[in-house]
Amino acid sequence: MNKIDQFNKTNVKEEIPQISSGDTIKVFQRIKEKNKERLQAFEGIVIAIKHGRGISATFTVRRKTGDIGVEKIFPFHSPLVEKIEIIKKGKPKKAKLYYLREKKGEIKIK
Repeated sequence: MNKIDQFNKTNVKEEIPQISSGDTIKVFQRIKEKNKERLQAFEGIVIAIKHGRGISATFTVRRKTGDIGVEKIFPFHSPLVEKIEIIKKGKPKKAKLYYLREKKGEIKIK
């Protein structure tokens, strides 16, 4: 086994929630400011999951803040992502929900 595989095994998280596109989730991320650390929550709809479930897997979360849409891409196995809470499960008809970028008003996934 080479050094890359050994490094990847040490950084893989065991407990990853089963999220899918359309789910409303809350991601708690560790933020470092000067010499303090705090948790910051980011709540929104999962619009895409990419790169499978391996070490390089990521998911994109979108939320509306006023009239501005904000998207963040989180790696599943990042040490900065403290926890992921599923608020509501969605039932989308597509795997990637990029069409939500052009939607106006409130975003709802049944």
